[in-house]
Amino acid sequence: MKPINTDTEEEIKKAKRRALAVLALFPLSFLTLLAYGIYWGFFDMSHLPKQELLTAVDSPDGAYTVKAYLCNAGATTAYAVLGELHFNKVNKKPKNIYWNYREEHAKIEWIDPDTVVINGQRLKVPGQSYDYRKN
Repeated sequence: MKPINTDTEEEIKKAKRRALAVLALFPLSFLTLLAYGIYWGFFDMSHLPKQELLTAVDSPDGAYTVKAYLCNAGATTAYAVLGELHFNKVNKKPKNIYWNYREEHAKIEWIDPDTVVINGQRLKVPGQSYDYRKN
């Protein structure tokens, strides 16, 4: 019986470590994709439905417009209000900034050019948003 070369033993150990590292990445990748899928499907505000336009109010300086939509998901759910921020002076896509369940009306008031109150929720735009599922 021929003894195994120490270089060969070291190569086998390295190959086992690489294989173990690759195998450990599969569950980690799967969990990461699963977590992102749950966030995208249930919490990402960019996929909310908009149906009937309730009102649209411009900011005092005309830089923004907030449009409020009434959303109806069917007979077994209550109405919801979606508030969408439109950028009037910059070419950007609209941003959902307000989402509240069990509401049918939208009262929008601008406090200053960057602060809006939607149904009692004060938001500093464009950075802040309100989502009843998170607050």
